[in-house]
Amino acid sequence: MSERRQVLELFEEYKDFTKDRVEHGIELYRKGYAYLTVKDENGEPVQDAKVTVKQKSHEFRFGANLFMLDELETDEKNEAYKKHFAETFNMATLPFYWDATEPEEGKTRYHKDAPPMYRRPPIDRCMAFCEQNGIEPREHGLAYDNFYPRWLYNAPVSKIKQALNRRCREIAERYADKINTIEVTNEMCWDRERARTAFYEEPDYVAECFRLADHHFPANQLVINEVTRLCWEDKCRASDRYYGNIQNAIDAGARIDAIGMQYHQFHKREVEYEKTRVSYDPVQLYRHMDLYAQFGKPLQVTEVTVPAYSWEAEDEEIQAEILRNLYSIWFSHPNMEQIVYWNLVDGYAHVWDPDPEKIRASQGNMTLGENYYHGGLLRFDMTPKPAFFVIKDLIEKRWHTEAEMSTNGMGKAQFKGFFGRYEVTVEYGGKTVTKEINLAKKGRDKFELIV
Repeated sequence: MSERRQVLELFEEYKDFTKDRVEHGIELYRKGYAYLTVKDENGEPVQDAKVTVKQKSHEFRFGANLFMLDELETDEKNEAYKKHFAETFNMATLPFYWDATEPEEGKTRYHKDAPPMYRRPPIDRCMAFCEQNGIEPREHGLAYDNFYPRWLYNAPVSKIKQALNRRCREIAERYADKINTIEVTNEMCWDRERARTAFYEEPDYVAECFRLADHHFPANQLVINEVTRLCWEDKCRASDRYYGNIQNAIDAGARIDAIGMQYHQFHKREVEYEKTRVSYDPVQLYRHMDLYAQFGKPLQVTEVTVPAYSWEAEDEEIQAEILRNLYSIWFSHPNMEQIVYWNLVDGYAHVWDPDPEKIRASQGNMTLGENYYHGGLLRFDMTPKPAFFVIKDLIEKRWHTEAEMSTNGMGKAQFKGFFGRYEVTVEYGGKTVTKEINLAKKGRDKFELIV
């Protein structure tokens, strides 16, 4: 065993425990029965009709951020990016960072032809891509203090609240009926020296942000989000900072509908082993999900980065093996509903610099910022890594249902499948009828087909 492969040891040590819980959880929480009745045009049941079902999409959301849409250096790379994204994911996180959507007060850049900004494609362009490809958009950064615009840095709290109220209203008017998941606050447990604005220092910041969001997005899912360390590496107690922050906000009247949990493994290669003893431990992963499930709300893994550190074969294989384990564990938990990988492509990750041109010049420099981790699913040249194929294999093959059956004397047939949309084809007496059905976890399970 190579030295780096030691990071996998807890997945190996607890493989029987993991196998049991993954298989049981997926069978119990990710699948359901569909009951079909086939009738003729006179309403009489049809016996011995051939029924074929094929899953077309998942109810569970698998996604990535869409920050590099039409942002790559060549048309060929941009087309490859869109192709890989659309063929793999059914959710996309959109960059609603305030400093990107309104860099100057009153001058927004939502329109698809807005001036370019690196890693911040205009929202309307992102929305069009999602609509064209049947992808659910996800809002990110509604009230994210780290990315408030500079024109608010020294503003009084009253002005910031007024501006945030206007921002929420504008976004709701444009997108509330098109985007369900609204991530209200993100990374709230930073130490005070990280604050960008005076509003962040207010003790009711989270509750106030959710109050505004609730007013402007009454029918949307409101989400709180937090950094990896506080979600997965704390003491796993109700006294943990993130748990307490959620509880305090709820007690103050915040409508929090779902709990977001980042999962960035931003550790240098030389300390990877010691830094991942909790985050690569299946038992601890389930314990932390079980803890936050006590709120009785859905969980979302909102930002995933698993490093490969290089494009060497072994490093990429380890990344893929880790992700196979993680996705299986997360998918099996009853409260989990979304998994969003962060950067699809290597070489375009977050790099912090006050000069936008220096940030743009970081493309492909694998020594700068988060590029260092080689955490994408595609290499800089757009070729897929093993991790990319692992995720596609899970979504499209292992967690996929196809079946054939015949109706009984009452014209009935049934199948058990993963929740999602299905194409159902009925063949009888030389006639063929195809219908799409939606087998939802909280939806109908009985469907009638006329042939």
